Amino acid sequence: MRMRGKRICACLLTGLFIAASIVGCGSSSGSGGSGGSGGKILFIMTDTNDTFRNTLTQSVISAGQSQGVTIDMVETGDSVQDQLDLVTAAKGKGYSAIILRLADGTTAPQMNGSSGGLPIIYINSEPDKDHLTADSFIYVGSNELQAGQYQAEYVLKKLGNPKSLNVIIFQGEAGHSATIGRTKAVKQTLKAAGCNANYVFIDSANWSDTEAKEKLGIFMKTGQSVDAIFCNNDSMAIGVIEGMKEYGLDYTKIPVCGIDATADACASIEAGEMQFTVLQDAKNQAASAVKAAVVLGSGGSLKDIEGSTEDLKYVYVPFVPVDSSNVSQYK
Repeated sequence: MRMRGKRICACLLTGLFIAASIVGCGSSSGSGGSGGSGGKILFIMTDTNDTFRNTLTQSVISAGQSQGVTIDMVETGDSVQDQLDLVTAAKGKGYSAIILRLADGTTAPQMNGSSGGLPIIYINSEPDKDHLTADSFIYVGSNELQAGQYQAEYVLKKLGNPKSLNVIIFQGEAGHSATIGRTKAVKQTLKAAGCNANYVFIDSANWSDTEAKEKLGIFMKTGQSVDAIFCNNDSMAIGVIEGMKEYGLDYTKIPVCGIDATADACASIEAGEMQFTVLQDAKNQAASAVKAAVVLGSGGSLKDIEGSTEDLKYVYVPFVPVDSSNVSQYK
């Protein structure tokens, strides 16, 4: 952990210099870059504080190196203005495409209008479909509905297709596309299976294990029972497991489900604690995003990229269900 911290600090300084060179002034925070001869891409990330976002960020940089592409990466935190400034300046700085994790998912129209015609590949924060344009402003990721569906299907099978359930859902960041899609799919899948779900507690824990544990403590004060706990990501599921240990809830009988298949989640499944997660393939998402940036930046089309949709607005990387039967493959 100490070595990792030193590396990240060094990258932060590098990113600040990159941001300054792009927009002519400092950015709120930053991260490093990778070199190559196959093109020049600006990668704008909010932060790497979340396990998945950190993995995705490092994977984009690695994908740039393996594909021979120069990736200049800048962290902006939650500053929409910093992102807009970077997007506006990108074309004049010689970039051929932009990979962008939006600080606010509703700001895609502003980014599109300020890109000077450069293609933008959105990742990890999906804009509304109406704000995407074929072969120009596109999204690379995984279908969030599929993740929630897999969670609900696992619980239904595990508990013998019950006709009713007391359910807790711990959601991620409010308004985030993953929060909305994953939660919606859990509810839809339970309903479609004829399960009358009683949602005894739904709250945002902002992808955080600490917040999820605290929110579970609030639920325990209500005196209600719970049969299954769905979490929009693994960190929250890990926090729930820790809380269940303190409050005496039996996680072998009350399935806890996460999403991302992080190393910690896989270890928890192997230990017989957390029961289910869904692999969100950061490495392949990153590789697809870089490939799309190269192709679109050179005037090509998504039609030649694996996983692209017919409307040429998306490149989807499939989710993969993970439980005790296959977790050893994803450690």
